[in-house]
Amino acid sequence: MKHSLQLKLGQHLTLTPQLQQSIRLLQLSTLELNQELEQMLQDNPLLEREDEDETPPEAPVHTAEAETQGTETAAAPEPSNESEPATSLDDADWNDYSSASGDDEDNDYAQGAVSGATLREHLLNQLIVSPLTLRDRTIVAALIDDLDEAGFLTQPLEDIAAGLADELEELEPEEVETALKHLQNMDPTGVGARNLAECLTLQLRVLPADTPARDDAIRLTTHYLDLLAARDVGKLKKMLGIDDPTLRTVRTLILSMNPRPGAAFGVDETHYVIPDVYVRKIKGMWIASLNADAMPKLRVNRVYADILARHRENGGNQLATQLQEARWLIKNVQQRFDTILRVSQAIVDRQKHFFEHGEVAMRPLVLREIADAVELHESTISRVTTQKYMMTPRGLYELKYFFGSHVSTDNGGACSSTAIRALIKQLVAAENIGKPLSDGQLAEVLGQQGIVVARRTVAKYRESLQIPPANMRRSL
Repeated sequence: MKHSLQLKLGQHLTLTPQLQQSIRLLQLSTLELNQELEQMLQDNPLLEREDEDETPPEAPVHTAEAETQGTETAAAPEPSNESEPATSLDDADWNDYSSASGDDEDNDYAQGAVSGATLREHLLNQLIVSPLTLRDRTIVAALIDDLDEAGFLTQPLEDIAAGLADELEELEPEEVETALKHLQNMDPTGVGARNLAECLTLQLRVLPADTPARDDAIRLTTHYLDLLAARDVGKLKKMLGIDDPTLRTVRTLILSMNPRPGAAFGVDETHYVIPDVYVRKIKGMWIASLNADAMPKLRVNRVYADILARHRENGGNQLATQLQEARWLIKNVQQRFDTILRVSQAIVDRQKHFFEHGEVAMRPLVLREIADAVELHESTISRVTTQKYMMTPRGLYELKYFFGSHVSTDNGGACSSTAIRALIKQLVAAENIGKPLSDGQLAEVLGQQGIVVARRTVAKYRESLQIPPANMRRSL
């Protein structure tokens, strides 16, 4: 086989290090950008902050949970409850207080007792001072280790007993049952339950005997909790032998219990975001402006730059490279914020009705429309709108929130999916709780307003809003 050399001409796109850095900085959130810059400041002596000798102002921060909640206060994240039994009530039904009632001083003490302590530590501290034998403590400690974050047992007692067989000889099932009773008598009440029904029953049994509807509530949680979850009013009244007022009292009592007794323990990590852009109405116009406190102020270190200029001929290649990198970084950071501002203003210009009237006035918007307006690629718009936040008079929103698909209307126009969700939320909030609207009825009402949407689409939007179906919204 004969070997030969051949020359071919071709074109291909090559990303320069400066362009690669620009793309990487653009897709970072503000917090991630600050972390990246701190590392670069340590690695490059020719780069420094302009306000190094000054105390930087503290930037206003907002919880990330509020990004799409308008002006509402961000709610605490719901704890994980993977092992919760299938038969359960909706989270929306539960009140924000647990079964532990009392005056404010008692509540403050309860909160202080669990601050910084996990559920396991809290229970083990009680076990240490208990009068149980070493054998019983070992079994209870094994049960504690099997609890999930909500305070439920994750394994059957038989499996837990099998795991203790090597450590404890001749372990009887009755001993494990007794140990479980000890665990269930600990604080918080309801811990160690094997399902939701048992958890609620444990809390109801510690209430005073003269508590109205207490006995009926215990009977319901023990045998008919699935009927309560299904809102089967007629069958519940028949099984319990009670009337409507008593059933409402029973339901109110059950909803005052805590379905996750262990969730109050431990410290949940809160994530914060800093708004990149502020939106204000100035002389009748909605104007986007950068958050000055979120913009890092960088400059080239003049001392090192002067040294490099004087000794360039003596071999300062390393410093020259670092000087070029510092200049690139400063330029790319400025370009990042300029791009964010351009994209934000383009979004504000197209969603001005949202700022005036709220979610119901949101118009359909896609990345391509903004890309054409600011003469950038769609992928760049996607990077700009990811993890970048806009502070508005209506609340804190991620830039991606303003984009959404469209649904056709009778007059040939289009309606944003966000606006349809807002309308569904309004219709559900104003419905008769005795006869809630079904998905089909919601679709008909929207059709009367000129928005053509299928029942299954309404169901999809309703589920995205975490609104239960009509039979689950029916009041007892």
